[in-house]
Amino acid sequence: MAALKAAGRTSLVDSVVEQLRTQLSEGEWAVGDRIPTEHELAQQLGVGRNTVREAVRVLVHTGLLESRQGNGTFVRSTADPAAVLHGVRHAAAADVLELRISLEAEAARLAAVRRDAHDLLRLRTALAGLREEGDRNADADLAFHLAVVGATHNTAFIEVYRFFSAQVHEVLVEALGDREMPPVDIDTHEELVAAVEAGDQEAAERRARELLRVPMETVAALAEQNR
Repeated sequence: MAALKAAGRTSLVDSVVEQLRTQLSEGEWAVGDRIPTEHELAQQLGVGRNTVREAVRVLVHTGLLESRQGNGTFVRSTADPAAVLHGVRHAAAADVLELRISLEAEAARLAAVRRDAHDLLRLRTALAGLREEGDRNADADLAFHLAVVGATHNTAFIEVYRFFSAQVHEVLVEALGDREMPPVDIDTHEELVAAVEAGDQEAAERRARELLRVPMETVAALAEQNR
């Protein structure tokens, strides 16, 4: 294994994080490999073990590494999520919404086929939370859509949606500026749950698309005004 460059004195943790990111992206370790121990990395980088420990925690949080108690730290992914997040954050709001519509419409179709009793309970609970929290509560709305995506029973779909959805609200808030977020259409949420429960794929997809119609129209109107 090629030796890592020693980290500088400024922002040591950040420096180690960036060097480890580079090692991962350049294929120093493959997915599933165990990375060197804290002691070994500290020696290679010329920093303390605490600095290495903090840097590894950052990369575990971002999904690049996985810590297994008693076994060490393993490579979970060599694709840096930070680059994806940067792209999403700087994309146009309409582009982000188009992607969200695609994801949620397909999730609704799959959920209508694959949902089980536990999924339906989660959906009903999330819907009740949405009613109680009000029509502008972004967290309650996200919990509902995560319940729909969870009902797909597709691990890859669930991970991608979790990763992506956290950025959507930020993009919309920035696009809308001082204007309020469009209210959540609770009636259509209820119709989506009913369609999933009935196993009606087409109806579930239509309701999922309808839920994002108003946000799309709002963003399009703002774009027209700013021309």
